[in-house]
Amino acid sequence: MGNSFDADAFEALRPRLVRIAYRMIGSHAEAEDIAQEAWLRWNTTAQETVREPEGWLVRVVSRLALDYLKSARVRRETYPGLWLPEPLVEEEEDRSDDITLTLMLALDRLSPLERAAFLLHDVFGMDFGEVARVLDRDAAACRQLASRARMHVRQEKPRFTLPEDRGRTIAEAFFQASRSGDLSAWQGLLAEDAIMYSDGGGVRNAALNPIYGRAKIMRFYEGISRKADGVPPAIRQFAVFDGLPGHISMEADGLPQVAALEIAEGQVHAIYLVRNPEKLRHLQIGDDMRSFNRAEPDFKRTRPAGDNS
Repeated sequence: MGNSFDADAFEALRPRLVRIAYRMIGSHAEAEDIAQEAWLRWNTTAQETVREPEGWLVRVVSRLALDYLKSARVRRETYPGLWLPEPLVEEEEDRSDDITLTLMLALDRLSPLERAAFLLHDVFGMDFGEVARVLDRDAAACRQLASRARMHVRQEKPRFTLPEDRGRTIAEAFFQASRSGDLSAWQGLLAEDAIMYSDGGGVRNAALNPIYGRAKIMRFYEGISRKADGVPPAIRQFAVFDGLPGHISMEADGLPQVAALEIAEGQVHAIYLVRNPEKLRHLQIGDDMRSFNRAEPDFKRTRPAGDNS
């Protein structure tokens, strides 16, 4: 049975494997590497002894992601400024789970085992017996891990589902108001208790700590608007990033930036700015963003074959 699982079968499974790894570790590039490593291990194992190749690969990917997650916690202690997951552009057919960027940050505050138990069981539908095999714990312990995780992330679940066209409308209005300095538009779009997070990775300018409140966020964007003489970047693309509407823009330094917006009741409650160029290499940019590749040729990267995640 194992021998019948060939390269074509793996390519069909790859998007799910990448998605599992990505949700666990927050890095699309590393998730791709983990899926590839699982394939290499499959090709060096005694395949005739494996009854369910798909389950075997899911377990291997989950364990590799868990190992990465444990080491990543140490690395993030020295990460310059705020850490945000690599933004993943989602098409409607890709949204097989309701994990948003907001929820991924909440998951990042959990222990690696809690995060893995929650994702594998609650999100990817793995029974606790199988989760126990992945985590090398008994099923009762895995239930407890998932239960603790649920308690921590319950408040981060989306308050309601925002229609994509409505999200895009608000994202476009936000983009224009934030770069033009239109204060009246700001008042209606930005919640008074909004929070902004920015990740420059120590490579580009970014706030080292969250910015709290409408007034302080407005001052931040007013500074950007002054530097650009009130003219918003001409090149942009609107998309959904990890369940949140937002946009990709080319900034004054010639490099891209992703802004994802958490929206509730018609207002922006949280802004996530990803400016670290290392976290934007994987993005598939549309025709209206072709200057992205001209500005930094080394950034040009297409998705590997079979990756539809």
